[in-house]
Amino acid sequence: MSQGHDPQADPHEVISSNRILFRKLAVVALVMFGFGFAMVPIYRAICEVIGVGLVTPRDREAEAFARNTQVDTSRSIVVEFDSNTRGEWQFRPEKRSITVHPGELVTVEYELVNAQDRPMAGQAIPSYAPQQSGAYFRKVECFCFQQQAFGPRETRRFPVVFVVDPALPRNVGTITLSYTFFEVAGTQQAAGAPGRGES
Repeated sequence: MSQGHDPQADPHEVISSNRILFRKLAVVALVMFGFGFAMVPIYRAICEVIGVGLVTPRDREAEAFARNTQVDTSRSIVVEFDSNTRGEWQFRPEKRSITVHPGELVTVEYELVNAQDRPMAGQAIPSYAPQQSGAYFRKVECFCFQQQAFGPRETRRFPVVFVVDPALPRNVGTITLSYTFFEVAGTQQAAGAPGRGES
């Protein structure tokens, strides 16, 4: 027998049930809203626990390494690029993947848009798959080295200059470089030259 609306139900009970349901839904909505705001602190805490810095340290030796390393043309590595956001950003790599030789100096670009009508500052956090490949992915220039500031609705393109260390284990044929870009609170740093990111 179907459980439809009971015409004999007390209107006061129906109103009371509706109020209880509304309160429950309101609590769920508030919890979800609060969780959205808590995502950045949670993300920061996770980064600290697993040892990933919020500001990626510059590899001071990467430029000299790139100049003095011979290109291994006998081997090719597929590098895939991924982008994720936390907040009102539009973020994408210019290419989804490229094939490189270990020791080859390579430049790719990411485009980032502040989708809000207010200034925002953000930070990119890189990650690698397989995880071990991060030690062999040497970045000479990267927007992840520091926070980036944007004007309202500003679009900027950022170069990432890197070299894959020829010492990368032979069983690794593909590296995925993934960035997560999220808004950071506090004082915004200078945005740098229009249309280009700072290294």
